[in-house]
Amino acid sequence: MKISNGFTAFGAAAGLVLLLGSPSALAGDHSMGFFVTSVGVGDGANLGGLAGGDAHCKKLAEAAGSNGRTWRAYLSTQVEGKRGISARDRIGQGPWYNAKGDLIASDLDQLHISPNLVKRTAVDENGKLVNGRGDKPNRHDILTGSKDDGTAYFPWEKGDHTCSNWTSNDKGSASVGHHDRHGGGNISWNAAHGSRGCSQANLVSTGGAGLLYCFAAD
Repeated sequence: MKISNGFTAFGAAAGLVLLLGSPSALAGDHSMGFFVTSVGVGDGANLGGLAGGDAHCKKLAEAAGSNGRTWRAYLSTQVEGKRGISARDRIGQGPWYNAKGDLIASDLDQLHISPNLVKRTAVDENGKLVNGRGDKPNRHDILTGSKDDGTAYFPWEKGDHTCSNWTSNDKGSASVGHHDRHGGGNISWNAAHGSRGCSQANLVSTGGAGLLYCFAAD
């Protein structure tokens, strides 16, 4: 039997099966491009600066079997007299999938307006859930140093929001988000509140552990 374009019905059906059966058509590249770190660096908010945060993401990702990607910690900085480096400018353009293949966000706009980011999807590099509100211990405070839109704080927005640009385990404070989108009035995933301090003990006391968000920037 012929169809209008000259192909046989069998050939058309076979071609459709081949098309739909290809990996790109079925799934695309859903390799891990986002995770919450399973552990912190261990020295409070002293990560060794942005480079230390990035290295921590890379180390955990590669230990989980993700190789050949450029990993960036979702962290902003502050600079006297001007705006610092913004987390959103460090993490590429997306899309980002978690270790289970769930889409977190297709691009930067979706990530900062309506991401698929809740406790179920904000898993660690091994695809495991990260403790949130109601768990013992609660570990939902994730270090970001960022505003809701992923940008760094302006110079006139007084106070330390980055624990001295991620080099302090003593004085200062850090802006944190809630990966489970629970807790208190502001349930932002990246800008819920400031930490009590920069030491490991202070981070733990408000429901954190010095954990980070990691994104593949390539």
